Amino acid sequence: MRNPPFPASIMRRMPTDFRDGKTFPRRGREPIGDALWLLRLSDKARAHLAGTIYDYVYPCPMDQGVMERWKVTRKEFEEALGRYPTDDELHTWLRDRVAPQDIRGANDWLLKERSENLDRQDAEEAAAVEQR
Repeated sequence: MRNPPFPASIMRRMPTDFRDGKTFPRRGREPIGDALWLLRLSDKARAHLAGTIYDYVYPCPMDQGVMERWKVTRKEFEEALGRYPTDDELHTWLRDRVAPQDIRGANDWLLKERSENLDRQDAEEAAAVEQR
């Protein structure tokens, strides 16, 4: 695993560990401000960088599709995670970096073209919680 682009102290403050099979990234439909998928993407990216992603994939095709619509590269996103360790700071970075129409475009793509994927993720993760 490569070294994360930010200090380990930040990773400890923002633990994201999916190795227990009972902890999941936030849902893709969960918004922060006007952006969908940002919270899930940041959870998965942080877990990937920490080596705690378990069987999730980062960047998965949906992560890539959202970032493409935002016109943000994986490198830019990971650098932003290092500079902006809180959800609110990361959302502010996204708002400053990405045009509002591109955020809406990514949201529309998720909700219209990828709704089945969102439904499946929600169902799989909810079923795992119910089995506890």
